[in-house]
Amino acid sequence: MLSEFSELQRQLKLLHEGRVTFLDTLKHLEAGNLDVETSGTDEGLSQSNENVGSRRSSRTDSDVFNNNGEKKHEEESDQDKFFDTEEDFCDSIAGGRTNGALKFIECFDNMKNVPLKTENVDQEYPHVERRKKLPDPAQKEKGVSLWSMIKDNVGKDLTRVCLPVYFNEPISSLQKCFEDLEYSYLLDRAFEWGRGGDSLMRILNVAAFAVSGYASSEGRHCKPFNPLLGETYEAEYPDKGLRFFSEKVSHHPMIIACHCEGRGWKLWGDSNLRSKFWGRSIQVDPVGVLTLEFDDGEVFQWSKVTTSIYNLIFGKVYCDHHGTMQIKGNGLFSCMLKFKEQSLIDRNPHQVQGFVNDKMGKKVATLFGKWDDSMYYVAGDVCTKPRGYNPSSDATLLWKRSMPPPNLTRYNLSSFAITLNELTPGLKDKIPPTDSRLRPDQRHLENGEYDMANAEKLRLETRQRMSRKLQENGWKPRWFRNDVGEGTFRYVGGYWEAREEKKWDGCPCIFGQFTGDVISDS
Repeated sequence: MLSEFSELQRQLKLLHEGRVTFLDTLKHLEAGNLDVETSGTDEGLSQSNENVGSRRSSRTDSDVFNNNGEKKHEEESDQDKFFDTEEDFCDSIAGGRTNGALKFIECFDNMKNVPLKTENVDQEYPHVERRKKLPDPAQKEKGVSLWSMIKDNVGKDLTRVCLPVYFNEPISSLQKCFEDLEYSYLLDRAFEWGRGGDSLMRILNVAAFAVSGYASSEGRHCKPFNPLLGETYEAEYPDKGLRFFSEKVSHHPMIIACHCEGRGWKLWGDSNLRSKFWGRSIQVDPVGVLTLEFDDGEVFQWSKVTTSIYNLIFGKVYCDHHGTMQIKGNGLFSCMLKFKEQSLIDRNPHQVQGFVNDKMGKKVATLFGKWDDSMYYVAGDVCTKPRGYNPSSDATLLWKRSMPPPNLTRYNLSSFAITLNELTPGLKDKIPPTDSRLRPDQRHLENGEYDMANAEKLRLETRQRMSRKLQENGWKPRWFRNDVGEGTFRYVGGYWEAREEKKWDGCPCIFGQFTGDVISDS
């Protein structure tokens, strides 16, 4: 009798879960039917482009962002309909309502078999030998229930929730910022195209770069380490022609500032992630603006889209990026990209679609692809092409994701991400005591020493609780300053010079044992 009752209880539980999933599906379908988004060029677009200025321009874009770097809701033109579904966008390409979505899916899939044109303006870089895999784990992993950890934090900011090290990946949020520059060659190409007088190819490559930063998130279900206040990370990659630096400049709200210099361009910005846990999913909304400045004075700005992580309790965990990304600047063109939100019945997920507009609002190029795979462009507005038009005949490949490493771990790190926390003997003598590579809990996790990693994480989180008092006592970032006029943290310089001289005065050993002197010294 007891066994029969247990079986009945199990079946009732399965039925309940099925009903919840069915209701979620209906909500997705209803949202998809009601969500009609439009795009276009605001009347203030050209004015905004002019206001960005020249080489040392203002970063304020009043049409898109407020002083806190948050996106404003914009009124979009009805005449410039933004196709945010497979059926609408693809019917215009395929030339008919019947089976329009199916034709587009086949068209996109067939692009893998078509010898597409590519635009190449690559430079030669020196070869640097880097590691190909993470160290073999010293211990066997112990499974932990995520639900048991976060069930009491529904609706709260997860940056304040302490989770065991099992849910982390062996890189910090500072290093995660640099991971967005894996395909920095796109910015090198953009610089060369602009220098050659082709402003359209420049913004197309900038748009492809803005999308490429999401590629490595596919299959990544662990969170990066939350940096300590004052923690830093440097990355000097001559094989990519760039050097990067980031610092955690505020604890609450948690703000990370970064600055990168490439060949003919600079990229900077700060990021404040606002996350919420909704029971079966997590929503992360980035707050902040990225600014790209080329040596010839052209400037572009954009903000990241929303990221959601689903099926935390039941089913296969997956992440999705969705929303609208606007890329504006002081040049001839602007770009709007739509990251389509994935539904439960979506056969072709991860789509990105958009247009490049000139100052008069005319669509001069169409972009499409997937954020985890590739991006293409076609000259002109595909919506005005004749019936039966096949974009694969004219499509040009802008970017293609690199192949994943052969020996994947549960972290699913890309080949580039595997190199971020590498600490060679020569490098250890050059970096400051605040560098993420020296963080003990992160290093123990990378080595598969899980018990030691958990113990160190607990110790450092206890120390981190003093960060609020440090800020209240007047703590200031070492390498960045908050520009009141621009509303963002800007790199003040001096880091690479200090590195050359190995002078790290004012850089405390934040990963060491905590003493009462830390607050007064800082």
